[in-house]
Amino acid sequence: MSLLELRNLSKTYPGAGGSTVQAVADVSLTIAPGEVLGVVGESGCGKSTLGRTLLRLTEPSGGQILFDGQDITGLRGAGLKAVRRNLQVIFQDPFGALNPRHTVGQIVAEPLLVQGIGSRATRAARVAELLQIVGLPEGAARRYPHEFSGGQRQRIAIARALALEPKLIVADEAVSALDVSVQSQIINLIAGLRRRLGLAILFISHDLSVIRHVSDRIAVMYLGRIVEIGPAEAIISAPRHPYTQALLSAIPRAGVSRADRIVLKGDLPDPSNPPPGCAFHTRCPKVMDICRQRRPELAGARHASACHLPEAQP
Repeated sequence: MSLLELRNLSKTYPGAGGSTVQAVADVSLTIAPGEVLGVVGESGCGKSTLGRTLLRLTEPSGGQILFDGQDITGLRGAGLKAVRRNLQVIFQDPFGALNPRHTVGQIVAEPLLVQGIGSRATRAARVAELLQIVGLPEGAARRYPHEFSGGQRQRIAIARALALEPKLIVADEAVSALDVSVQSQIINLIAGLRRRLGLAILFISHDLSVIRHVSDRIAVMYLGRIVEIGPAEAIISAPRHPYTQALLSAIPRAGVSRADRIVLKGDLPDPSNPPPGCAFHTRCPKVMDICRQRRPELAGARHASACHLPEAQP
């Protein structure tokens, strides 16, 4: 049984002039226990909204969220609070996500306090254990967030996310605000924790070169929809959708010249007024007439893509 299952999940916002912005459109996916699903796409594609909506930090506009076999779409109060013990998040900006008035010890212990777990002594012991797990000294508990580097602050955020021993963590651009050298340290830390603790992770990033190193499967999003999803190895070695191919070509690789890159023209279309047919047809280098008329649906079992091109079909 899947740990997390999304069924036609949608999230809309009111736009200018009475329009509607569909940030997430009919997304269906599953995550197995202990699996890492990478979600990748350009800024504005809806991947962060997807993460926040499945966590119920924003309310879904349609569809269902099933966690551990339970429909949590409409949960409220104590029921939702109990589920959130197993659903945690690591945000993009580690400084903005940490209360500057609290010590690191207070920050990491807060989930335990909110859930009413343990005594002061047992919470302090758990904080010391968590700091050791993420590679910070025990003395860090007495210091404040501004006394740490960006990478260390993200380690603090990871420790807080682990405090309740969750089953699933949403890592929303967890390394994009960090220097490249620090990124690799945090990626290795997350990968190690996944293996050690058996965590399932929804890893959100705009950088496919990061996603490929941590994911078992990869989902590619464009304008609120998943356009390709499958095993990481298959997505990287044999991408079917032209958008995925363009994202991969942007990764610098030895022996690949700039002339071989697929350069997409223009920006993402306006989500309040998406183009008819395939939303990617306005930028696709392989566009056909049918692409302008009919939106393709995801097709394929293990490796699925939403594209009319014959070579993209399973």
